[in-house]
Amino acid sequence: MLTVDIHTHILPKEWPDLTAKFGYGGWVQLDHSEGGKARMIKDGTMFREVDPNLWDISTRLDECAKTGVDVQVLSTVPVMFSYWAKPEHTLTLSQILNDHIHGAVFESPSRFIGLGTIPMQAPDFAVQELERCVKELGFPGVQIGTNVNGINLSGSEFFPIFEAAADLGASVFIHPWDMMAQDDMKHYWLPWLVGMPAETSRAICSLIFGGVLERLPNLRIAFAHGGGSFPATSGRVSHGFQVRPDLCAVDSSIDPSSYLGKFWVDSLVHDADALDFLVKKVGTDKISLGSDYPFPLGEGEPGSLVKSRTNFTDEIKEKILGRNAFDWLGIPIEDFAS
Repeated sequence: MLTVDIHTHILPKEWPDLTAKFGYGGWVQLDHSEGGKARMIKDGTMFREVDPNLWDISTRLDECAKTGVDVQVLSTVPVMFSYWAKPEHTLTLSQILNDHIHGAVFESPSRFIGLGTIPMQAPDFAVQELERCVKELGFPGVQIGTNVNGINLSGSEFFPIFEAAADLGASVFIHPWDMMAQDDMKHYWLPWLVGMPAETSRAICSLIFGGVLERLPNLRIAFAHGGGSFPATSGRVSHGFQVRPDLCAVDSSIDPSSYLGKFWVDSLVHDADALDFLVKKVGTDKISLGSDYPFPLGEGEPGSLVKSRTNFTDEIKEKILGRNAFDWLGIPIEDFAS
């Protein structure tokens, strides 16, 4: 079985001091003064401590070999989206990050597939960088956040980006970030534990209710963390659509539950019962292995939960562990199967 992890993050070891370069704060830098580890620093405050596997390719490949991962799909760390910044500056940062991922893929083309990042707050720049990612860097798609400065992805200003992705045949991986109400959940890591699943559901509902998925049926979208809370609450969402069409069915007349099985989700649900439920709701063709490597809230041994399910046939495991990823990415599995 070919094992492909569609949800992994990577950063360059170094990049320019963006505060000095652009003349204002809010940017993340890596501080390598802590021995082998590094600290992600934002305006003098530590955001997160990270290990060398975030940037060191040889360490990453060694860990893939130990855990049986054949291919990683690389994307930036969501804190780097920087949608809040001046558009031209986010474009510059996107180009730095995308060029770095391209370099990693160029070094190990049989082990890595790249997803770009784009300045979503400026649709013209976003489409420009999306086209560069696909046409020049050879990426099959991009990763974006679940909202853009508090605006839902159903916002009309973002439709040209999704339309361009569909026209290019580009895949889109949607990862939660800038979680709603996170200022009200400062304790107990609640933004990550509670906010992220809700944030992903927010994105799914926005794209459905806003008619984006209806207008672009060929758009290949995958959502992180098993689709967040949407699969478990899809019945409630559908019921609301039925009983209050005046509020829910204003931009799309299609029942939200009918979209289950039409978009992809990763397998990162941390629980056997939840994975079985996800298979029942989404289907075996639309779930792909995702680990959130190399962060602690991810799956330490990617694919171990899938492999442990004795009720899954070998065919189902093969789909989830690898084959479905290529369907989402639009890449022939034969390019990597050898």
